[in-house]
Amino acid sequence: MIEALELTRRYGDKTAVDRVSFSVGEGEIVGILGPNGAGKTTTIRMITGFLPPTDGRVTVNGKDLFAEPAKARRDLGYLPENVALYPEMRVSEYLAYRARLEGMSGAEAKGGIPEATRRCLLEEVSHQIIGTLSKGYRQRVGLATAILHRPKVLVLDEPTVGLDPKQIIKIRELIRELAVESTLLLSTHILPEVELLCGRVVIIDRGRIVAEGSPESLRESWRGKTEVRVGFKEEASGAEEILGRLPGVVGVRPDAEPGGYLLECAPAADPREEIFRAAVERGWVLIELAQRQASLEDIFVRLTTRDVAEEPLEASTDREVVV
Repeated sequence: MIEALELTRRYGDKTAVDRVSFSVGEGEIVGILGPNGAGKTTTIRMITGFLPPTDGRVTVNGKDLFAEPAKARRDLGYLPENVALYPEMRVSEYLAYRARLEGMSGAEAKGGIPEATRRCLLEEVSHQIIGTLSKGYRQRVGLATAILHRPKVLVLDEPTVGLDPKQIIKIRELIRELAVESTLLLSTHILPEVELLCGRVVIIDRGRIVAEGSPESLRESWRGKTEVRVGFKEEASGAEEILGRLPGVVGVRPDAEPGGYLLECAPAADPREEIFRAAVERGWVLIELAQRQASLEDIFVRLTTRDVAEEPLEASTDREVVV
């Protein structure tokens, strides 16, 4: 349903997106991830036709987005991260206006507007002026406009941003419903959301795809490796260097908690006994020593951290991993 082939976007001498290729099949929900400045938003804008690529092509439901833009866009719904709305219009007026822009007939709009209003939880504010709505409600108005014409392909950029926890649950349920009738490309910074909704993940960094596969296959690629979390009661002088020299430890990074460290270990290595001995010898008070498998968040951080980007990753996913 969506096919991006060798998408490239240059701004002068800077290459923002470099030969990105992937596809999203019918009925799939695919998540696209990347840190700020990775080229993710530029890729989404090219896929939705808001930005022409320097090179490459995009097809939506078999139609070339740039050779047949009008036909391709009839099958495409797009929710941008920052929704542009007319604040002086009422919600119902705006949806009617967007229905006309989408080329919907009067009968189609008559059925489509109430349905989009209901599905996006807008019934209680349908006659309210958009400028008086909260950010969460405005986000839902944007989502309603994206699904209004019942597109076969939906591209959602941060669809739950600004919503409260109850609203997030409802919108996630809606996304699952939409996947029955539409193909979805979902961009989000909420990694648990990716695991809950997406059957496949594309990770972009520095304008290139660095990994692609199901969340499970990405985790599977790291099952040979483990991490050990170490927590000291107080800051332990020289701990990072000492822990890094222990047998089986291939990398150490400070954790968010003061006195905490995350140790990446070689396959089958378990340095916990050596860590305990090192702590006893130096009088460090251990408050945590736990071994765990890498999460999707760990993998994302690992793949998109600049200072390890040149280090090869021993992994096997659906796509060759390039770091």
